[in-house]
Amino acid sequence: MSDNENPTDEQEEEETEEVPEAAEEAEDAGEEGDGGDEEGEGAVEEAPADDASAEEAARSEAERVVASAEIEPEGDAAITLDAVEQEEEEERPKPKPFAPPQMQMPKMPEGDKVDFDDLHRKRMEKDLGELQTLIAAHFEKRQKEEEELIALKARIEKRRSERSEQQRIRAEKEKDRLARQAEEKVRKEEADMKRRGDDDAKKRKVLTDRTAQYGGYLAKAERGKGSKKMTEREKKRKILAERRKALNIDHLAEDKLREKANEMHLWLTQLESEKFDLQEQLKRQKYEVQNLQNRFDAAAKSSKGGRGKGKVGGRWK
Repeated sequence: MSDNENPTDEQEEEETEEVPEAAEEAEDAGEEGDGGDEEGEGAVEEAPADDASAEEAARSEAERVVASAEIEPEGDAAITLDAVEQEEEEERPKPKPFAPPQMQMPKMPEGDKVDFDDLHRKRMEKDLGELQTLIAAHFEKRQKEEEELIALKARIEKRRSERSEQQRIRAEKEKDRLARQAEEKVRKEEADMKRRGDDDAKKRKVLTDRTAQYGGYLAKAERGKGSKKMTEREKKRKILAERRKALNIDHLAEDKLREKANEMHLWLTQLESEKFDLQEQLKRQKYEVQNLQNRFDAAAKSSKGGRGKGKVGGRWK
């Protein structure tokens, strides 16, 4: 039994020695990876690849050691393997998070100096040139607007003068038309007045001739009758002949004609009033005559009735 146990102990010691050696190799690989990381700060993308290769090498070495044992570890050997694997995991380098490269401000060249006064002057000159361009464009636009305004005022004034001229011509034409219309009206009135005057003259002439004839007829009748009494009709004719007066208005002016017309109007009014009074008098006389006739008829009837029977000499007849 001692002989069998000794080889086992020897194998375990060999395995224990080989495992730390593998762990040391893994640590050396990790340290080399860390050193590569520290040395290559500029090459950030190559660091994860080195860590992966070191991890794969350590894992392959551990597998090789376990396979060389050809037995399943038990007891302390299993604990030793777990501890080795835990140490390997702890010592395994962790991948660093990717950090974007930091931008640095460009450095001004030391040989050439920058003239800020010159830059400021050029900037001011550029702004001044733009301002002058804007001012020139503004004044040009304003001058153009003023020219258009002057032209518009000239057109308005021209149109105003043309309108005033047209109104003056229209007023003159209207004045001439009214003057012609007034002249035509006066001419027509004169023609109508002349025509009415001629008609009145003809009528007066005819009336005068008839009156003369009638007057001659009356004179002849009076001479023929001699001392005979004039009838009521003859008296009426005589009165009418005396009242009819011949009109002599050919030489009268307009105002005289107006006075004559007013005079005739008053005379006509007087005649109408006299006619009305005579008609009322006639009505009153007719009423009185009718009343007297009725009274006469009543008296006649009463006188006839009392004359039939009467007492004469004490006897009834």
